[in-house]
Amino acid sequence: MVTTRSPDRDDLRTAKGGARSPPRLEAAPGPHQDGEDGAVPNPPARSRATARRSPAYSFPYLPIRGELIDHLVHAWQSRFTLSVSPATLALAFADWAMHLSNAPGKQAEIADKAIRKLNRLLVYTAMSALDPDCPPCIEPLPGDQRFRDEGWQTFPFNLYAQSFLLMQQLVHKSTTDIPGVSRTHARIVPFVARQWLDVFAPSNHPMTNPEILRLAVTSQGMNFVRGAENWTQDVLRYLAGRPAPGAEQYQIGRDVAATPGQIIARNELMELIQYGPTTATVVAEPVLIVPAWIMKYYILDLSPENSLVRHLVNSGFTVFVISWRNPGPELRDYGLDAYRRLGVMAALEAIGAVCGGKRVHACGYCLGGTLLAMAAAAMARDNEERLASVTLLAAQTDFTEAGELMLFINESQIAYLEDTMWECGYLDTPRWREPFRCCVPTT
Repeated sequence: MVTTRSPDRDDLRTAKGGARSPPRLEAAPGPHQDGEDGAVPNPPARSRATARRSPAYSFPYLPIRGELIDHLVHAWQSRFTLSVSPATLALAFADWAMHLSNAPGKQAEIADKAIRKLNRLLVYTAMSALDPDCPPCIEPLPGDQRFRDEGWQTFPFNLYAQSFLLMQQLVHKSTTDIPGVSRTHARIVPFVARQWLDVFAPSNHPMTNPEILRLAVTSQGMNFVRGAENWTQDVLRYLAGRPAPGAEQYQIGRDVAATPGQIIARNELMELIQYGPTTATVVAEPVLIVPAWIMKYYILDLSPENSLVRHLVNSGFTVFVISWRNPGPELRDYGLDAYRRLGVMAALEAIGAVCGGKRVHACGYCLGGTLLAMAAAAMARDNEERLASVTLLAAQTDFTEAGELMLFINESQIAYLEDTMWECGYLDTPRWREPFRCCVPTT
């Protein structure tokens, strides 16, 4: 509630040549107003003229908003945490540790498994010393190719490999099926533990890898020199933001995206490329391809021998492909609905103008397929019938079980990513690339 105080003599006083000052507005004090946030308790009317501001309110306020400090700190932290929230990992491992410490039965199972695995390793050590052809006590997981070389069957490398594989099983046993751990944390802990364990795999260190040592002998140590050169080049390229070695050998239009096309529409988010059919007979209904915005438009036109676009135009289809613009700070206020409106829907409008309103066969790849599914659902809601069919390639519409990427999706992580994106208005390549690399299985 706002009340108007009756003007007194000071209020009606005017400056020389100036206008009369209007009456001042004051907020009516609430029942518990104590003067915080700059509001001073109103003294009684009889003593208002002589009231003074209490010294308790002379302490200066924070010069900037606390929320801005959080943004700055989290944006700086994300450069060193691969854009993963430290709070997410801390809470997950705290949840795991507290429940494991209060589960004596689970601790007994882990201890029993550790003793049995140690016994297996000792028996294998003794048997392999007597018989070099002794079968291993544990086999790698399917798809794990790190220990397939024959050198891993000789002493002492066989013990390195067998010890690591047994430890891998023990760590999995120790981080899974802990009673009481939340479902989200129960998936994060074994994933992170596996990542850390893989760092210490014998295949990752030259003195414990027989393949590297054998190559060092045959090359007289030059493999270490070349490795140091490659490492230095990778670091310099990373710091300079340059692509990986060899990427400059590929030229758009020659080695990739070799199918000829032309841009027929453009807006602030995308360009629409049209590829004409190469056959005498043309299919009436065109095809629209919607790639993910973290990929280039030629993801389905990599080479003449490996191109969906070339296959379609050679089959008589007119093909349209959306080429997304790399975002910059100026697009910080654009959301997912903007990509739907200015991407899929704008492309359909342009295709309708070119093809005379023919229905379109739409194909979405990865997140482009997710966006296409959202656009198709909105069109069905509005009774629009411009789509003849919808095809999704490696795309998801239900993210209930979206795999290991869901480990990076929770309230703490989303808040952290929002602060990370606040710095420049978008999530740049290094910060979304690293979580994807963590999801690549070890081979």
